[in-house]
Amino acid sequence: MSEVRDHLFYSEEHEWALPAGGQIVRVGITDHAQCQLGDIVFVELPEVGSTVVAGDSAGSIESVKTVSELYSPVSGKVVGVNDKLVDAPEIVNTSPYEDGWILEVEIDGSLDEALSKLLTPDQYRAIAD
Repeated sequence: MSEVRDHLFYSEEHEWALPAGGQIVRVGITDHAQCQLGDIVFVELPEVGSTVVAGDSAGSIESVKTVSELYSPVSGKVVGVNDKLVDAPEIVNTSPYEDGWILEVEIDGSLDEALSKLLTPDQYRAIAD
């Protein structure tokens, strides 16, 4: 069974979102997603300064099995990416909720409103099991 953390918000596409102060939300893929992908060998990161839209592709993740889109769970401007993943994409497998975060987005509009459109941990558990 995959780990689902109670302090995060989730998308149906298996991304997590963590309020990281102010209007910033840190984004990564869930433990369930990294288990399904298998050994991750490449992460395509969005450009800092680019705009992402909730539900749209913000990059991709390549594993030995497949290539999967990375969907942004929130809309806004990319203000940070995890450069460690360029040389060590496997961090997403070993630490999906800490060191394996992928991008940070400065939310357009209300943070509470953006997060309210995502799944609670209990809702996510129901679809991830």
